[in-house]
Amino acid sequence: MTGPSLFDAPAGVSLREFTVALGNAIRTQPSLQGAWVRAELSDVRYTGGHCYMELVEKDERGATVAKLRANIWASTVQGLRRKFYGVTGRDIASGMKVLVKGSATCHQVYGLSFNIVDIDPSYTLGDMERLRREILMRLQREGVIGYNKSLTLPPAPQRLAVISAPGAAGYGDFISQLDSSPEGFVFYPVLFPAVMQGERTSESVRAALDLIEMSVDVWDCVVIIRGGGATTDLNGFDDYDLARRVATYPLPVLVGIGHERDRTVLDEIAHTRLKTPTAVANFLIDTLRQANFRAAAAADAIMHYVADRIAGEKQRLANCWALLPTLVRGALQGEMRHLDSMTSAVPMAVGARLASGRAALKSYATMVDTLARQKTAIASAWLYDAQARLRHSVPRIIDDARTRLDSYERLVRALSPDNTLRRGYSLTTVDGHAVTDAASLCPGQSMVTRFAQGRVTSVVADVASVSDM
Repeated sequence: MTGPSLFDAPAGVSLREFTVALGNAIRTQPSLQGAWVRAELSDVRYTGGHCYMELVEKDERGATVAKLRANIWASTVQGLRRKFYGVTGRDIASGMKVLVKGSATCHQVYGLSFNIVDIDPSYTLGDMERLRREILMRLQREGVIGYNKSLTLPPAPQRLAVISAPGAAGYGDFISQLDSSPEGFVFYPVLFPAVMQGERTSESVRAALDLIEMSVDVWDCVVIIRGGGATTDLNGFDDYDLARRVATYPLPVLVGIGHERDRTVLDEIAHTRLKTPTAVANFLIDTLRQANFRAAAAADAIMHYVADRIAGEKQRLANCWALLPTLVRGALQGEMRHLDSMTSAVPMAVGARLASGRAALKSYATMVDTLARQKTAIASAWLYDAQARLRHSVPRIIDDARTRLDSYERLVRALSPDNTLRRGYSLTTVDGHAVTDAASLCPGQSMVTRFAQGRVTSVVADVASVSDM
């Protein structure tokens, strides 16, 4: 039988004593020491040489179901970072799925945490492959995964919008290969610089694509190239936003990223995937070579067709020349027979037409005589009716005119200046012109004021506008 526990003391224990006991219990529990734990990194930060973070686990809906504070001490952090970067090409950062080894500890002040001493980069690398599959499945669900592949590459693509890092070896190899075609083909590549490694890859390449699209009619295709390197250096191309932009781009996109063994999401959704930048250049040269071959074959076929057609037409012309005398004689004989027939038919036709014309003329004369008689009768009736209407209308028109004239006379008398003056108004004039605005007068100017009875001549002493009153 064991003795009484520290926690059985009647007066209880202090918090410090409790946390010390908890830490001792955790340290002595084998399953909590040196354990490998799968989690997602959150809130990763480097402070004072140490790395602090949170380990989280989420369910399929994205809800957090577990969380634990963790750290990598300065004595370990640099080694783990080098190890992780050497395999994945990325630094330890938030959002990554990781498999880490460590031990649980409980500090009296800082509480429960997980002290990381090792990390398995291959687990994170496998998660990257899972990410690629998820991006492709999402593009498949959205129905855009095959759009860029469905575009037609021009038969002779020469105007190339190239996205690459300035000064990169891959870009230099690409340009050098284009310039060294045995046939001396001419290409017109224009570089749109972009970051081709690291976290800014997606954003930078998408910005270059946006810039190219502003002059989309200028280009035959887009070329995205990057030289070889570590497999993990290409992780920036496994990005959903970049993949969707390329998949739905209005120009064919050719990619040559890394080595032949390297595969990124862009390789799966671009119009054409080549293994290296040099392979892209060779593909373009070969495409132009095939177009040149087809053009030469078409020109040769045209030449043969024209030659055959000319020979045939010459033969046909010779045959027509041989047949021409016979055809002319036959045509002349036929026309002579036709002329004889027409000559014998003319007298009969003329006689018939004259008889028909005489009958028509007689009919027209009768019709004209009838119309003349009808016109005389209609004119007489209309004249009689017009005279009657005029006799009745003239007195009424004269009365209406007198009435309107009387009304105008009364209106003129009512509006005459004399009546206005008799109502108490006056009329002021200067040089015979009526004054309607005080601003038109000047001090010292003479003016005449007329009343109903008499008039007054005065001199302007002062002028005030309406706004001054």
